[in-house]
Amino acid sequence: MNKFITFLPRGLWLAALALLPSLLWAHGISPEDRQRMLDGGYLQYIGLGATHMLTGYDHLLFLFGVVFFLTTFKDVAKFVTVFTLGHCITLVFATFYGITWNYFLIDAVIALSVMYKGFDNLGGFQRVFEMEKSPSLLGAVFGFGLLHGFGLSTRLQQLPLGDDSTSMLLRILSFNVGVELGQIAALAGMVAVLAWWRHTHSFRRISHAANLLLVALGGLLLLMQLHGYLHDSDPNSFRFPVEEHRHLHEDLDVEKTVDPNRNSL
Repeated sequence: MNKFITFLPRGLWLAALALLPSLLWAHGISPEDRQRMLDGGYLQYIGLGATHMLTGYDHLLFLFGVVFFLTTFKDVAKFVTVFTLGHCITLVFATFYGITWNYFLIDAVIALSVMYKGFDNLGGFQRVFEMEKSPSLLGAVFGFGLLHGFGLSTRLQQLPLGDDSTSMLLRILSFNVGVELGQIAALAGMVAVLAWWRHTHSFRRISHAANLLLVALGGLLLLMQLHGYLHDSDPNSFRFPVEEHRHLHEDLDVEKTVDPNRNSL
């Protein structure tokens, strides 16, 4: 275990922390997107699916980990196809049949998938658990694909999909087509960068740190999603409960009426 435990360089921690604000907001569906869906047609769902994948930091981090050490087009195609099959199954069926769960918890498990892949890339199963080889990567990628599709489904179910089964299915499939297009675009960039990077002297030196950063980002995302779940499920358990915060402002308004010269917050 001691062989595996190490500390990230300070610069990598700072980079991870700097990404947090954008990571927190990138994965939701904005009110503007909702209205655009109401006003637009199936092409709008394709566009939103592509945008959602391209800004889906947790999906992209996992894919980056999957293709990090893949050197042939055949291997990339094999693993990406398995991942795509997994997330298509749950995206389509969970959305069509209205199967859902708390999206903070789903995203927390997706964050664990990012940590898993970084850990695997670092040889963690061999170093920590002294296993001869890692668990089946194809099986893991397919399982995590199912999970990622469920996460996408929870977002899609926030949109109006219509009451008619046919139009609803077409909207779901349109969103899914957009997700695949976004995934292809993101993967093309990743594979191109990795193919170039492998031929530089820095790859061996930095690849270890890059996968440590992958684990660290997955851990930070996990903490963020668990915090979001706790805040969503029991907002009054935090330091400033909702009712206490409201009463505080009411008291300040009363004091300000008594003393108009009192400074407000």
